[in-house]
Amino acid sequence: MLYEDWKKQIEAWNKEFRKAGPEKIIGFFAGHFKGEIVFASSLGAEDQVIIHMLSETDPPVPAFTLDTGRLFPETYALLEKTRERYPVRLDIYFPDAARVENMVREKGINLFYKSIENRKLCCHIRKNEPIARALDGKKAWISGLRREQAVTRISILPVEWDNRNNRIKINPLFDRTEKQVWDFIKANNIPYHELHDQGFPSIGCQPCTRAVKPGEDIRAGRWWWEEPESKECGLHKPE
Repeated sequence: MLYEDWKKQIEAWNKEFRKAGPEKIIGFFAGHFKGEIVFASSLGAEDQVIIHMLSETDPPVPAFTLDTGRLFPETYALLEKTRERYPVRLDIYFPDAARVENMVREKGINLFYKSIENRKLCCHIRKNEPIARALDGKKAWISGLRREQAVTRISILPVEWDNRNNRIKINPLFDRTEKQVWDFIKANNIPYHELHDQGFPSIGCQPCTRAVKPGEDIRAGRWWWEEPESKECGLHKPE
């Protein structure tokens, strides 16, 4: 797929869906890309909202999550609850074992604390490579990104071009607030990550995630030793 072939269509979709609700966005693209769209879930609050919405599409849009090998135990518990609750197919992708072994052998088990380059390498092997496999054969994928989440996300649109994977990316919650997300979770009794109740608004790998302090940005607990402008793993940042 080439961006030039989709540019005008993406612009038209953004005009059409800029004021649309997430259910309408998901419903349209689930039908438009039927069989060629998938949802990438990290099992965060936003992703649980989308899983709930996907369960109401016919047939449910499939989803996947990444097991990086460094996740919280509570993440695995939520994964099981989610698979039991919803009819959505939720596959699990793992990083290439040989690539992880070589990286750890050369740079250490906690290499990500030593430099941004090391951290990005770890994210690339544990996240970016598996997601490329998960997206194989798909024309579009859905993410749980919101503008309010971080300075790196304030300009996201409902429909974007994913430069890294050369596919269309759908952001149905792009303009939703944190309050709206949690109101929806409570209204629909959606299972969510236990660590959200312990001061973890954003949850990734265990060594790279901490609780945030009162008044801190909701992404402050992710890669907290880095500057805000660099706090992306590469899944949602153009190369």
